[in-house]
Amino acid sequence: MSLNRRDFLGRTAALTTTAMLPTAVFADGTIKLGSILDASGPFDAYGKPMDQAMRMAVSEINEAGGLLGRQVEVTAYDTQSDMALYSQYGQQLTRQDKVDVVHGGILSASREAIRQTMRKTKTLYFYNVLYEGGVCDRNIFINGVTPAQQVEALVPFAMKNSGKKVYILAADYNYGQITARWIQKFVADNGGEVVGTDFFPLDVSDFGSTIAKVQTAAPDLVIAPLVGGAHLSFFRQWAAAGMKDKIALASTTLGVGNEHKVLTPEEGNGIMCAYNYSQELDTPENAQFKEKWAAMFDGDQSMHEIAVSHYHGIKTWAEGVRKAGSLDRMAIIEALETGISIMGPGGKVTVDPKTHHAVLDVHLMQMQDQQMKVIETLPQRQPVDTQAVCDLSANPNDNTQYEIEI
Repeated sequence: MSLNRRDFLGRTAALTTTAMLPTAVFADGTIKLGSILDASGPFDAYGKPMDQAMRMAVSEINEAGGLLGRQVEVTAYDTQSDMALYSQYGQQLTRQDKVDVVHGGILSASREAIRQTMRKTKTLYFYNVLYEGGVCDRNIFINGVTPAQQVEALVPFAMKNSGKKVYILAADYNYGQITARWIQKFVADNGGEVVGTDFFPLDVSDFGSTIAKVQTAAPDLVIAPLVGGAHLSFFRQWAAAGMKDKIALASTTLGVGNEHKVLTPEEGNGIMCAYNYSQELDTPENAQFKEKWAAMFDGDQSMHEIAVSHYHGIKTWAEGVRKAGSLDRMAIIEALETGISIMGPGGKVTVDPKTHHAVLDVHLMQMQDQQMKVIETLPQRQPVDTQAVCDLSANPNDNTQYEIEI
């Protein structure tokens, strides 16, 4: 995918497909991997590269001989960013396609729309996206950063580079609401003050009155857990109002879908963020990953934070299958619970047995000339927020998304 303004904000129709990788030759007895993603619709800038990452990971697995002597076959459905289709396709993957594992979901609502189906049908599920934390379910493994891994690192970094007075602008659903509370906590923990917090539905694209409100509050820093193409308008309008060089900006979401490549340098330069992945990471693993990606997708460079998390998730699942020596769901879960690690383009990824979340490197970054420049790497950060409420070793039958007390 060549990512530009039209692509990012565009709406494209796509048919539901059952897809096999063109590079693999499948025999009887394939291992079936189910995928449910927004490959078209409002969130396709996230979903398309995730789909590419899935296909690249599976291609690598198959080229290396597959798993347990069998090739991996992909059955992929495009929800077209329609939340109702997550439940429908989740049921179809488990009851009709009878897949061995499902990787998918982008928004937290999409995860919750299919998680119970996966649990009821005893189908192993991987959710590979940064989110608000708190999911405790032995049938799911989560590979994205949580607030304690990301926000706890970003807030002091951003305040050190700006000041103590902070204004929060967040998406108005559970991710934005919960992340805003974490920001409030970490601002207070670092001696700062939150002078305002506003929430916006995902379709809001006019931030003129909000910018005036922020100007009146006169913070040193705005932190923006805003989500999606409509919310990208804020960063453009902020720069157009002449505010970018007056009040510092940080975000927990900008860049995860390569939004920094959609913004001009004048709109994006200086914005601070903290993620597990940047294309600018200078490591052998990332260099190899980018080279393989470009070769497989005709020079495309659309990989981003959640695409890489998705890639990590599929490679982690594969390592669990190898260690289990079986496709039995519980055997794979128990193998993953030994604390399996892989090395990926974002660094070392380790399964936390207690929560089924990932222990990850987090990189503090600043946007410059449409790149996310790495300033500092914080290695192997634990998901301590979810660890505070979830212990699957002690309570293996738990099935809760906890709202972590902050």
